[in-house]
Amino acid sequence: MAEFDTPTELVEAARQVRDAGYKKTDAFSPFPIHEMDEALGIKRSILPFMVLAGGVAGLIGGLALQIWVHAIEYPMNIGGRPYISLPSFVPPAYEMTILLAAFTAVFGMLALNGLPQPYHPVFNVPRFALATREKFFLLIEAKDPLYNYDEARSFMESLNPQEVFDVEE
Repeated sequence: MAEFDTPTELVEAARQVRDAGYKKTDAFSPFPIHEMDEALGIKRSILPFMVLAGGVAGLIGGLALQIWVHAIEYPMNIGGRPYISLPSFVPPAYEMTILLAAFTAVFGMLALNGLPQPYHPVFNVPRFALATREKFFLLIEAKDPLYNYDEARSFMESLNPQEVFDVEE
């Protein structure tokens, strides 16, 4: 893990790490850096499509439940109204759409982010506490296929960081 003083240095270092072929990388900063996703080569999330699928499933499920209850399983003719009355089915179907889309958003985000993860080895580095205040860190994980300790360390030192740390498991 390398420590940098400015976000510009971090973004440039992240680009060089990506260009070197490293895939399992991460960056830590006290505020969002919008160029970082592109610099690290992070692709767009599939979460919006998952939420759309959850919402559509909620809509279809809500309508199917009401149609099954009112027209198939327990048909009751009250006041001459039709068994399948779509205007009266809109509020429950809308609520089911919102409910399943919200659940999909929350649980999909947790699953895609690999959460909950209460511990990460970077917390063992004493200076990492500055990541929430003033410093910027770039990490190459040992799980990366190109990772070789000596090569990765010398590569990180070539990026002109303030300091390079070993992250113990």
